[in-house]
Amino acid sequence: MSTPKITGKSILFSAPSGAGKTTIVRYLLEHFPNLVFSISACSRDSRPGEVDGKDYHFLGVEVFKQKIEADAFLEWEEVYANNYYGTLHEVVEKLWSEGKVVVFDVDVLGGINIKSKLGEQALSIFVQAPSIEELERRLRARSTETEEKIQMRMARAEEELALAYKFDVILENDNLENACTKAETIVTNFLNQ
Repeated sequence: MSTPKITGKSILFSAPSGAGKTTIVRYLLEHFPNLVFSISACSRDSRPGEVDGKDYHFLGVEVFKQKIEADAFLEWEEVYANNYYGTLHEVVEKLWSEGKVVVFDVDVLGGINIKSKLGEQALSIFVQAPSIEELERRLRARSTETEEKIQMRMARAEEELALAYKFDVILENDNLENACTKAETIVTNFLNQ
């Protein structure tokens, strides 16, 4: 498969786990009718309450690897061992063909990779908590992760924070309401370019 023809704008949100990017993305999707969420593919099993095609495209490890071989992804990454996430070309192309602005909620390396391919047609936003301690507090407050997973996410967060400079905008989420308002202004300016 060839690289997708860039026919529309995209907004990329990346952040370490616990920074609040998904909440900010949901807020923007409610406030901008022309924004539409790009549903990522992943190799993991669905969690309770998750729906295939709504939350993720749950492919399984083998199918995901087959799609890598077929060059079906705009970007993909093995986040942890045999735990793949990626963006399918066909999903993005379909949304652009409908005149939508595609919103990505992707890991940091995925955001950097997509931005490098889409260039000025994409706005990349890095969401960060005010401190690494606050990030850990938020992860623990979720009560959804084992201690081992929290430690893995915190180690990864250190690496991801070091890459924030590669994004067009760094949005600090010190207060969710303020961060959503700032994000709304940033997105409005990008869409009006």
